[in-house]
Amino acid sequence: MSERKVRVRFAPSPTGPLHIGGVRTALYNYLFARQHGGELVFRIEDTDSHRYVPGAEEYILESFKWLGIKFDEGVSFGGNHGPYRQSERREIYREYVDILLSSGKAYVAFDTPEELEAKRKEINNFQYDSHTRMQMRNSLTLSKEEVDQLMDDGQQYVVRFKVESGMDVHVDDMIRGDVCIKSDILDDKVLYKSADELPTYHLANIVDDHLMEISHVIRGEEWLPSAPLHVLLYRAFGWEDTMPRFAHLPLLLKPEGKGKLSKRDGDRLGFPVFPLEWEDPKTEEISSGFRESGYFPEAVINFLALLGWNPGTEQELFTLDELVQVFDITKCSRSGAKFDYQKGIWFNHEYILKKSDAEIAKQFAPIVANNGVDATMERVQTVVHLMKDRVNFVQELWPLCSFFFIAPTEYDEKTVKKRWKDYSGQQMAELSKVLGDIEDFSIEGQEPIVMKWVEDKGYKLGDVMNAFRLALVGIGKGPGMFDISSFLGKEETLRRLHTAIEILG
Repeated sequence: MSERKVRVRFAPSPTGPLHIGGVRTALYNYLFARQHGGELVFRIEDTDSHRYVPGAEEYILESFKWLGIKFDEGVSFGGNHGPYRQSERREIYREYVDILLSSGKAYVAFDTPEELEAKRKEINNFQYDSHTRMQMRNSLTLSKEEVDQLMDDGQQYVVRFKVESGMDVHVDDMIRGDVCIKSDILDDKVLYKSADELPTYHLANIVDDHLMEISHVIRGEEWLPSAPLHVLLYRAFGWEDTMPRFAHLPLLLKPEGKGKLSKRDGDRLGFPVFPLEWEDPKTEEISSGFRESGYFPEAVINFLALLGWNPGTEQELFTLDELVQVFDITKCSRSGAKFDYQKGIWFNHEYILKKSDAEIAKQFAPIVANNGVDATMERVQTVVHLMKDRVNFVQELWPLCSFFFIAPTEYDEKTVKKRWKDYSGQQMAELSKVLGDIEDFSIEGQEPIVMKWVEDKGYKLGDVMNAFRLALVGIGKGPGMFDISSFLGKEETLRRLHTAIEILG
């Protein structure tokens, strides 16, 4: 087993937007593959034609492109193991259904939905298995002639896997160790349906993993109950030597309360659970996405990597390449990970600080332009330098620093009441004269002169600076006053001072 080339796969169903839990599964597959010099395959599991949603496949691909998770082969990437859409592999699956039927490892069942429902009413907790199959209408209880006749009549049927009772089924799980399940609790799962001539997930999954030479199956905890069946199917085909090693990842849990993370949690608490914004083609309902909410892809990757896995050190900020180096699938938690969306916001803030002013300015410039301001990139970058440590998202910059570009038209009432004293108008008039006489309007040019004037006049520095800030900003917030005035320049600074004196008295 150790000599096999590492090949893992991510195989979503195109039934809607990609949940953030699915993104984490893909990320862990990517990290595992890269760490072992292996390959990551992208497969589409679309055997359930009734649940297919137009646009979902393209959405999933666009999500990974944004996140920077690269696949080596699969749908839209090419490769030697195609086709990679299960709906395009019908003939392949039919061949393996026939192998199971001819070897007696599977059987044909003709039970109608009504007959199954009647049996459920008759038997509490009814399960189609080794204890009940002989009471049902299938190729084990009917003669060959009856079966052939039903087939000739076009009767719809399913193919069920024949699970023998009295066996211990061992699943070798890289996170949970040896998981042992009694075969008696397993039902005879449906592997194929004549209605749409398509296999179910269980058969398609096993056949594809085998033919695509998948060495490790890393997937969500919700698939753990299926693992014993998949082990039995590998045995049924005589593929024990190529059986992949499993790793079942812990669930992502609600930020508060119990249970699995859902879209409803995000709607209620105001955070996305999808990588990109999604518009439901039927209802036209729009769900928010991490990208449109202003998250950096690197921050999302970093945040997700640490949900259910811990590097064992104090380090929290990792690039994708660093994660590849330190990731260890065996160190994943067995219990669910709370989706701490506040931590996700913290990561985004940290990535704003990590990025250069130029990078952030490039994203902020269109927002400035959309607010009717024609500013040079240099000026936008200066503002970003002064303000980026105060925000978690780039779009939060504009409300905080619009005053750099647009003069206040009104003044915050609470701040006026608290900061604009009876003598503030007179002090600001004097200050405007002092500033008007300064030739070098840089921070270094202004600060010593203004400070000396405050000292010589015996004014309280807080009174002067608070009124000065109110005049230039319109509220009692912002960076250093000389940062603001030097950015605005002498003409605009004086104009704002005179306006404030006129309006506030």
